[in-house]
Amino acid sequence: MSSITSIRLSSDIDQPLESLAKRMDRSKNYLINQAIKEYLQKQSMEDARWTATLEAIESVNAGLSVEEDDVNTWLNSWGTGARIAPPKA
Repeated sequence: MSSITSIRLSSDIDQPLESLAKRMDRSKNYLINQAIKEYLQKQSMEDARWTATLEAIESVNAGLSVEEDDVNTWLNSWGTGARIAPPKA
């Protein structure tokens, strides 16, 4: 279900939006909806990244990290025919 929402666009937004709508043969309504949809998707991704960051900080604070040397040893084993298992926290 769609709803109607009124917004007041400043002229520095309305004029370029009008031009873009004509050039793309789309309505201003369509372009505004697409812009809002993309903004909401971006915000959702940023929220997910922030949540992942907080979880990573918590795991480091809990001592669940891997030493750099162990990671480098594991990575250096790639492609050698003697690949070792990844290090564990």
